Amino acid sequence: MVDAIVSFALQRLGDFLIEEAVCLGRVSEELQWLKDELGWMQCYIASAEEKEDDDDDNGKYIVRKWLTDITKIAYDAEDVLDNFILQVHHKRMSAGCFPSMYCCIKCREKVNLRDLGKDIEGLKKRINDLPRIRELYKLESSSNNGEGNSSNSLARLSQLRRTTSFSIEEKVVGHEDGTTQLLAKLFDPDRRRLVVSIYGMGGLGKTTLARKLYHHLHVKRKFDCHAWVCVSQDYNTHDLLIRIIRSFGFTTVKTEELQHMGDEDLERYLHESLQEHSYLFVIDDVWKKEAWECIKRAFPAHCNNGSRVVITTRSKEVAESLEERTYVHRLRFLTFDESWQLFCEKAFGKPNANDVEEELKTLGIEMVQKCEGLPLAIIVLGGLLSKKTKPREWKVVRDHIWQDLKKGSIHIPHLFALSFNDLSYQLKLGFLYLSLFPEDFEIDVDELIRLWVAEGFISIDESWKKMEDVAKDYFHELINRSLIQIGKISWGRVATCRVHDLLRELAIEKARELNFLYIYDQMKHSIGDSSVVSSCRRGAVYSGIENRLWLQQSNPSLRTLLLFDRYGYQHDIMTKIRDMYTEFRFLRVLKLDGFKVSGGTLSEEIGKLIHLKYLGLRKSSVINLPQSIFNLRRLQTLDLFSNSIKPPKEFSKLQELRHLYGIFARDLQIDSLTKLQSLKYVECKLWMTVNTEKLVNLRELRINNLVSTTGRRFFCFDSIAKLKRLEHLRVQLDRNYCFVSLQPLTHCSNLIDLRLHGKMKLPEDIHKVLPNLECLLLKYSCLEEDPMPLLEKLPSLMILNLGSEFYSGKKLFCSAQGFPQLEILKLDDDDGLEEWQVEEGAMPKLRGLTIPENSKMKISERLREIPPPAE
Repeated sequence: MVDAIVSFALQRLGDFLIEEAVCLGRVSEELQWLKDELGWMQCYIASAEEKEDDDDDNGKYIVRKWLTDITKIAYDAEDVLDNFILQVHHKRMSAGCFPSMYCCIKCREKVNLRDLGKDIEGLKKRINDLPRIRELYKLESSSNNGEGNSSNSLARLSQLRRTTSFSIEEKVVGHEDGTTQLLAKLFDPDRRRLVVSIYGMGGLGKTTLARKLYHHLHVKRKFDCHAWVCVSQDYNTHDLLIRIIRSFGFTTVKTEELQHMGDEDLERYLHESLQEHSYLFVIDDVWKKEAWECIKRAFPAHCNNGSRVVITTRSKEVAESLEERTYVHRLRFLTFDESWQLFCEKAFGKPNANDVEEELKTLGIEMVQKCEGLPLAIIVLGGLLSKKTKPREWKVVRDHIWQDLKKGSIHIPHLFALSFNDLSYQLKLGFLYLSLFPEDFEIDVDELIRLWVAEGFISIDESWKKMEDVAKDYFHELINRSLIQIGKISWGRVATCRVHDLLRELAIEKARELNFLYIYDQMKHSIGDSSVVSSCRRGAVYSGIENRLWLQQSNPSLRTLLLFDRYGYQHDIMTKIRDMYTEFRFLRVLKLDGFKVSGGTLSEEIGKLIHLKYLGLRKSSVINLPQSIFNLRRLQTLDLFSNSIKPPKEFSKLQELRHLYGIFARDLQIDSLTKLQSLKYVECKLWMTVNTEKLVNLRELRINNLVSTTGRRFFCFDSIAKLKRLEHLRVQLDRNYCFVSLQPLTHCSNLIDLRLHGKMKLPEDIHKVLPNLECLLLKYSCLEEDPMPLLEKLPSLMILNLGSEFYSGKKLFCSAQGFPQLEILKLDDDDGLEEWQVEEGAMPKLRGLTIPENSKMKISERLREIPPPAE
């Protein structure tokens, strides 16, 4: 865990040296030394954390203290940098300089670099003392330990990783549908070898399901030979091949001889032994696709004897990248009925609770619901309660359910630790950050991406990729590793996500050890240790903002403050934290969504938060923004989306702005914002006055008819045509606007999502105008001719939503070659349509179709059998 904090500090130091090099002079050498030393520390951190798990209580305390000291140094290094930037800003302001983001040569003389040098010197003394402590208490790196404690620790860790991939329950409950599907793949008459991959989060029952298949009576009879091995993270190819050979039961070569054979000889021996046999091979708990790559040559692939390989993994990426003939099965969570049956089996020794005391039954249902279908949590809970018979005992468990579950099983914390420790430091920080959000909270994915970028978790990328793209890659990797659950899906994209409550509790525990975050929820009495509150880096408030106790404690290190009005109290936030601008001078993220603000105006003092990168005022009572907000030169996201707020004009001063949200119906000075990526929502008449030539990075734009209009209005896409990188566009016009042609969009070849409300004209060559379009909405377009012959030529279209009044005709026609990639088609209103002809071969990938429930339109039986989309 400490490695993530040190790595983040290294990233900050590296970025700072690049950005501020022009004004640092000799101090840059000192900073480079600091960066190098932190880099060397990382060589010891991993082995020290292993030693912390391996030692006795006294040894654990010493190691933990050493790691805590390193964490504090990393945090303090970050504070030194931010404090220097703060001093530069104040010098400029007092000298009447125009504030900009980075240092300039003119201000270099006004900044006392000696103060920065002294701060670095203090850090140097602390760092230089670490080797003495390490030597005094024998905290040696793993490279110097030979066959000592580190080797033993690694061996035990390897054994743990094998034992945590366990069969959850001999009697399998649930997953009957999945079992049927997987058995069908094992018994498929196709004689070619098939790889079946089962993936899902730890504790979901992947191994249990695989074992159920492996021991199935008919499966045993079908295959000539069977083998099962667990791989886990720390595998050795030579050892793995020997274990496979032993598992298959091949005995023509003695074990001692196998040990002396090379990898190629072992592969050859295994390949020859399997050559004439159909085989079933289960490879359990695969973390990297290389684990299969390194042994698959030993398995005959072209014998056409119906052999099968089953692989279990936590990673979607691994599951999908094994080889061409792979069937991927994502293991779902248990339904409530399945969960309840499993719980009853463990808690009461029978599949139901018909004769159980009603109060116990009610408490049991409440706790099972909290487990959210995770079999491991349900089994541990049932086992814990099986020895408790009184309602008061069950109530104690209910009130401390996650703490009790962690104590009740060694597997639960270690299953999480295995997944967490395998992450890169950016993914570790990103995942820990998710625990700031309340329990069962639907996290907006786009907002999460912006928060990660504002926090600095995404390093400055020198390649063509933007930080938001890198952050999205990180997000999807967490999904693929089954650490994040998908919430809502909108237009083919994951719109919201959430974290299983058990994983969230474990993440909070890790985050608190690092002083990474603190959560204040007066409703749950989670005030906590005052020493933690006064030094934590990030804070979230769920309730009790009227009690300023924890905020009264000086915490200049606070970087993030997220406020959630979970209980609808709508407190006047600024009267509760009026000293925020003085105390929280390093604040980067401030999210006040949904809270009241005195007088509807933010204090002028907000301009002192010069490190601020994210300011969220969505659905707040803010009406006016002070002029000082334009001092926030680092601001990346400004979310003003509210029906009452009156945005100021001079946004052009915020040159770092990447995301701007609000209701903009008057002058909007954004012409020079070259870094702007998303803009919502602009009145269409106002948009026509914006010079878009310098908005070279705009990727998402929403134009609404926010002001009611009378008479015929005109709108065109000419100005939008200059936005070469635009990917998402939504234009909403009222019915007073004339017909608008899409032809100018031929210059926006990157458009993948287009949503149009209003009278439109489709160009004849729309497939050339929008070659990459994946999602299209047409509503109130009033097309006079059947649009299908044009739309079906769009080569990349996957989602098509035809809203009300999109077409004034009576018939639709789709040709045999039409819509080659279309997956979802929604028809909100048939608007008097009588017939929809679809030739055989059209829409070959269609998996979701919505038509009006009472539609009398004549359509083919094939279309009627397609279910509505789940999203």
